[in-house]
Formats: sequence, structure tokens, C-alpha cells
Amino acid sequence: MNRTEEGRTIFITDFDLGRLENLLRKIDRGQSRDTPHLDELEFELGRAEIVEPKQIPADVVTMNSRVRLHDLDTQEDKVYTLVFPHDADPKADKISVLAPIGTALIGYRVGEVITWQVPGGTRRFQVMEILYQPEAAGDYHR
Repeated sequence: MNRTEEGRTIFITDFDLGRLENLLRKIDRGQSRDTPHLDELEFELGRAEIVEPKQIPADVVTMNSRVRLHDLDTQEDKVYTLVFPHDADPKADKISVLAPIGTALIGYRVGEVITWQVPGGTRRFQVMEILYQPEAAGDYHR
């Protein structure tokens, strides 16, 4: 997965950071096929700019954000909600932050392009719109 451009700033709330770090500590990476993108998530969290929930820019994808993505290869739009694993429901388009697309989404801003490797090749999505961001809606402790 190639998530970031050199010099790109990733924003994350201190609340989300704590919950994600706790989640990553609980995973047995020796038994997980997802170790490469989990390592990437951990790397991104380590270099992120940590802000209070009230200070996160409204155009940043945070946990429980609902976003509209545009697939640059198929020209189709998809709407996803980024959730913690226990809330994931693919039929409701709720994707886990531990899934490759979920790991790729956290911290991205509207207008940015997400590029990552999947078994079938490279996928590219542009973040078109944040339909709901908890922090922008005043929901700081979801």
C-alpha cells in the first residue's frame, strides 16, 4: 500500500489515536494475514499530527466518518463509513479501520487520492466529500 505523499500531513484526534493504538496492541501480528497494512497504519499513527477533537479540520476522515469516494479507474462513486472492527458491516458499507481500504482512509482529506496495492493490482480513490464527521457534528466521544 502506498498511502502518503512525502510531506503530507496526517491528522488524527487524540481520542481516535488512543483507541487505535489499544486495538493494534491486541492483535497477534504473527497470526494475521493483514500484518503489512497494520504496520502501515501504525507507521502513519506514529507520524500523525495529533489534535484535540474540537480542532480537527472538518475535511479530514476520522473514525466513524461517512465519506464519498470516487474510484478513478471505474469512475464509480461509493459511500463508506469508517468504523472500528466490532462495528464493521460490509452490507451496510461500514468498513473496518483494519481492512486495507479502512487503513488507507484514516487521516485523508477531501480532494486527496488514496493509492494502494491489492492482489489484483493498484486501486485509486479520490476522497470527494465527507458526508458526516463526528467532530464537525460536535460528537467528540463516540
